[in-house]
This record gives sequence, structure tokens and C-alpha cells, in this order.
Amino acid sequence: MTPVLNWPNCTNARDLGGLPLTDGGRIRAGALVRSDNLDQLTDAGIAAVRAAGVSRIVDLRSGWECEKFPSPFTHDDRWLNVPLTDPADPDVSTSELFEQYRILIDDYPDRFASAITAIAEAPPGCVVLTCHAGKDRTGLVTALALALTGVPPAAIATDYAITNLTESRPGFDLPTAETMLRVLAHLDAAYGGPIPYVVQAGAATTHLASLTTRLSQVVRQG
Repeated sequence: MTPVLNWPNCTNARDLGGLPLTDGGRIRAGALVRSDNLDQLTDAGIAAVRAAGVSRIVDLRSGWECEKFPSPFTHDDRWLNVPLTDPADPDVSTSELFEQYRILIDDYPDRFASAITAIAEAPPGCVVLTCHAGKDRTGLVTALALALTGVPPAAIATDYAITNLTESRPGFDLPTAETMLRVLAHLDAAYGGPIPYVVQAGAATTHLASLTTRLSQVVRQG
């Protein structure tokens, strides 16, 4: 389980450090954090974010969300808005959660490529992925970044499902490991995997190399 961070008043901020890689390594601690909306942060929470050595905040919310619920880092050079959705997109909120995710992946690959590029091009330090609840948009980009770095599907799905511990929304939209496993299987079946998906969408191979370098850590034996 990835550690929950004490960023008052965020309830779903987690460091992805420690997740295993297929080559025997792991995700580096303090390299990638996923979180719900940072507009909830208290002064103590803002101080905690600064103390974490954050170099980039990739805010995946739409423009109107950022205006209505501004991040406390909006005017900070570390903040970057990379919208994963647009208010003009068709409303698919009544669809099953996997179907919502599949539509996003299939219809807007350029948005995912832009988010991955933003992580890869960030200055040295911790990158924070954030949206509203830290579940759907953040969950998808986090899963893609982890898959590109070499985290196995089961570990990605387990991390995604941890959001269940901090959410109480009823119904079919609760995050489950099965939903994320279906998403990753769809990437494999429809695109040949996460690497061809983002490269076809505009991410450069140099971005993928930078992503792996910044997120992965070799585990030395003995």
C-alpha cells in the first residue's frame, strides 16, 4: 500500500514510492504523488507540499474547475494545468466507470500524451498529479505513468483501488482493482500497450526515457 500523506485537508494524497517494477526495482519515494484537489489545503497543508520538494503540480482539471476552485499554487511556476476533460465533451457520467475511462482513452489520447510529457519534462523534484477527487483523471494518468515505467498491472490496480478507503460515494463509480485491470487490458488489446499508445499520440521516446529515469529506483541486493 502506498503511504497516505499528511497534507491537510486533502484526504487522498499518496506517495507512489515503493511500488514494484517488473525488473526488480521500485518507484522512487518522493518522485510521484497523486492527490485530490489542492484547493482544500490549509496553510499547514501548503507548507507540507512545499516541504515535499514539489517541482511540478500537474492539475488535470478543466479550465472552469481551476477558475471556480483555484489551486493555492495557481500563480506558482510549479503549477501546470493539463486538462484531461473539457466541458464540451459528451456527457458519459451515467455510463459504467470502465466505459467512461475507455471513452477518455480512445477519444483523447493527445491529452494523456500531454500529461505524461508534463511529468517527464518537470524540473528535478516531486511531481504531483491532481484533479477533483484524485480518483478518475488522476487515477488514469497515474496508471499510465506507472505502466510506462514498468509497474505490473496488479500493483497499479491495487493502488487505484486504495481510493476506496477515502471515498464514500455510493454506486457503480467506486474504484475497484477490476476496473483498472480492464483499462490496462484495453490498452494492450487496442494499442499494443501503453508505450505505443502515448507515442502514437505525440509523446517522444525521449519523454518515456526521462519518465523512467525520474520515477524508477534500482533495488540493490545484499
